[in-house]
Amino acid sequence: MQKVTRLFDFPYHQLENLPLQKSLVTKYNGKWVATSTQEYVDKANAVSRALLRLGVKPNDKIAVISMTNRTEWNIMDIGILQIGAQNVPIYPTISEEDYEYILNHSEAKYCFVSCEEVLEKVLTISSNLQNLKEVYSFDELGNCKNWKELLELGTDTSNQDEVEQIKDSVQPGDLATLIYTSGTTGRPKGVMLSHDNIVSNVISSEKRVPFESGGSALSFLPICHIFERMILYLYQYCGIEVHFAEGLDKISDNVKEVKPNVMTVVPRLLEKVYEAIIAKGTNLTGIKKKLFFWSVELGLKFEPYGKNGWWYEKQLGIARKLVFSKWQEGLGGNLSVMVSGSAALQPRLARVFAAAGMPVMEGYGLTETSPVIAVNDQRNKGWRIGTVGRIIDGVEVKIAEDGEILCKGPNVMLGYYKDPEKTAEVMTGDYFHTGDIGEVDTEGFLKITDRKKEIFKTSGGKYVAPQLLENRFKQSRFIEQIMVVGEGEKMPAALIQPNFEFVKQWAKRHGITLENNADMVKNEKVIARFQEEVDLANEDFAKWEKVKQFRLTPDVWSVDDGHLTPTMKLKRKIVKEKYLDLYNDIYGH
Repeated sequence: MQKVTRLFDFPYHQLENLPLQKSLVTKYNGKWVATSTQEYVDKANAVSRALLRLGVKPNDKIAVISMTNRTEWNIMDIGILQIGAQNVPIYPTISEEDYEYILNHSEAKYCFVSCEEVLEKVLTISSNLQNLKEVYSFDELGNCKNWKELLELGTDTSNQDEVEQIKDSVQPGDLATLIYTSGTTGRPKGVMLSHDNIVSNVISSEKRVPFESGGSALSFLPICHIFERMILYLYQYCGIEVHFAEGLDKISDNVKEVKPNVMTVVPRLLEKVYEAIIAKGTNLTGIKKKLFFWSVELGLKFEPYGKNGWWYEKQLGIARKLVFSKWQEGLGGNLSVMVSGSAALQPRLARVFAAAGMPVMEGYGLTETSPVIAVNDQRNKGWRIGTVGRIIDGVEVKIAEDGEILCKGPNVMLGYYKDPEKTAEVMTGDYFHTGDIGEVDTEGFLKITDRKKEIFKTSGGKYVAPQLLENRFKQSRFIEQIMVVGEGEKMPAALIQPNFEFVKQWAKRHGITLENNADMVKNEKVIARFQEEVDLANEDFAKWEKVKQFRLTPDVWSVDDGHLTPTMKLKRKIVKEKYLDLYNDIYGH
């Protein structure tokens, strides 16, 4: 078997070395349906043959837009790539105007959608799409061609030779995919990633993850992002069964059904899991409650590799048996590792899940770096809480004079599609400018300290790093989201979205009546309680960094309402615009 050098080599590698009966597993009408490795490869070839018959040529772009991760997405991906065309995944919940921009900018010839909801959006803008020939859907919809027509069209194998010829001509350095990054400002940019960009990243990341072949994974982070997509190729490479969750709302059910050994997570999800567990603990009584919170306190002090000494480890053994084993059952009972990316993981979450025997390995990267630059690894002392781990093989990191992390390696993108100017802005020779500020310690662990663009100066000329403050404040159970403001102002302040559920429970326990969220954020007792949380968090910061004032917002900050990007990062400009009256009230404008 030749080694894997292009993305479509992954399923063939699996077929030759670790063929699975359940390579990809999706739930349809309440039943899990498995696709074997052989079937995966056969269907991908049928798709390739059909696309050739539809006139698809190398370098044509094909858009795939799916609400959830599913088997069809992966089959389409391989089918598209094998004939030298490019897969353009699109995030399903972006606006119709962004759909229109991406489909036109990429000149997509065909579009595959998952369901009615996505189809509606595409149909709304279809008259403005210059290059689109046809839309197909994965679900059976009355008003749209079904992707099975492609499998049908590809049953005749007489043009398989042509597929093989094109396949052989695809080079590792060729463009494989365009990934449009949501960006916190302006139009989405199309990141051009080659086969080699992603393949090199998969192979270097494999050395860092203790994935056992024959294990199972639950996949739910959006596959249109490079993080989950790279991980899916990695699962295929390692011979792991991939089960696709039905959606974010069904994760807790799916985790119990699939009992995965591994899953990728984002910090926001872990926060929610942790909050739900703590809420259950709060409802316990007597000795059970005491034991629960003793275990949590213990967990929050966790250090890897037994650094806390034998007495701590002894107590941890008891906590694991009596309390943490139930946490494990809640997440299926077999989870041995989680990999976290996309935003900073609060150290307390890293500690408590590790104490519970479900360690979270935090990594770091960007779409432009395919994505992994560094990642923690429990083995060989490669795990340090509060860092994003050591830099992976083949990738070089250099810290610029202003502290910015620069990255060079086979994982760095080819550039932004049709945008040499934007590409030139982020490249210095072979080095990509990440826009993040960080440092590498003496043992080679990379630590991210802030976003370069987000650091601001107060009117007193002092620098404030908002993410550091925000991550500390979000440790409070009262605070769901927070944005630290104060650029050019005399002091830092904050806009806070309360954890409405938690505050309601707290108010009930204290006999405070709250009619609704609008009532809550104006309630004097609630505000006084938030002040205590703010004062506590402020203790960790220098005088000029402390949050001097805050205002509570009555809405839930969400992707749909534009507060957050699809990867849950704050859209700072938009949040500030939405709450300009609160901002002006703080600073007396």
